[in-house]
Amino acid sequence: MLGIENIMASIDSIDDTLPMQNQVSRRSFINKTTLTTAAIAMPSLWIPRVAAKDKDGFRSLFDGKTLKGWHKNPQRIGHGTGGRWYVEKGAITGEQEPPGSGNGGILLTDEKFGDFELLIDMNHDWGPCSGLFLRSNDKGQCFQMMVDYHDNGNIGHIYGEGTGGFNSRAFDINGVVKDGKLVKITGAKVRKSEEHGCVFTCTPAQWIKAWRVNDWNTARVRCVGKYPRITTWLNGQKVCEFDGSTFKHKQYNRENVAKTLGGAGSIAVQVHGGKGWPKGAKVRWRNVKVKEL
Repeated sequence: MLGIENIMASIDSIDDTLPMQNQVSRRSFINKTTLTTAAIAMPSLWIPRVAAKDKDGFRSLFDGKTLKGWHKNPQRIGHGTGGRWYVEKGAITGEQEPPGSGNGGILLTDEKFGDFELLIDMNHDWGPCSGLFLRSNDKGQCFQMMVDYHDNGNIGHIYGEGTGGFNSRAFDINGVVKDGKLVKITGAKVRKSEEHGCVFTCTPAQWIKAWRVNDWNTARVRCVGKYPRITTWLNGQKVCEFDGSTFKHKQYNRENVAKTLGGAGSIAVQVHGGKGWPKGAKVRWRNVKVKEL
């Protein structure tokens, strides 16, 4: 690659061969072409590498091979100092570090998002407590779509992680395990609307019909507004609609949450800390795509 001194010397030699009226000022030429020269010589310094959008306006946040664009943060409130995160068979994979230690954590996008729609596939072992964090800060404070894939668990409703512990859980899920393998899911503990506070929730029967046991499942999440209205779907089934502007819960204060989180934050996935995590169990995520609104 030519250095700037060589380029300037070449221009001088060209000037010397031209009639006076056709000569270009060496300094003028350099001033006019500095940006072009820099672009050719050092494109990585100024051209952002952003994934292309698909026909629906989504772009990928995970390349399927590395954790580039993501980071874990050991400063998370409770639950450990980061957990273990790596790519396995094309999926972001998380587990406690070391397995069964109680040491969990979160993996966050470097980018921050305010109003957005998210698509993400998940295929977790039965037993772990996990979550999909929305507008998260590096402490792990966020709106969380629960991904509690265990008895008395829930996937799809909203929880206030580090922001009051408010909960819009409309029902629980339980697993039926035979010979050490999960064979089906059942619903339990259906709550009344004044208890869960959702604008909309599906029924346990609808959830069970939509969920694929021991397979990949696709979550879609839409998050919009200062006091966000968060809507979740699983495999096309609408699960929950949460309205942060009207939600009523003794542990929810919309102004305090808005002040804590601000208007934008990371998207994150979780390995929950504590001894309730089955030793050797993993959570897996892939096809992570976002559309900013």
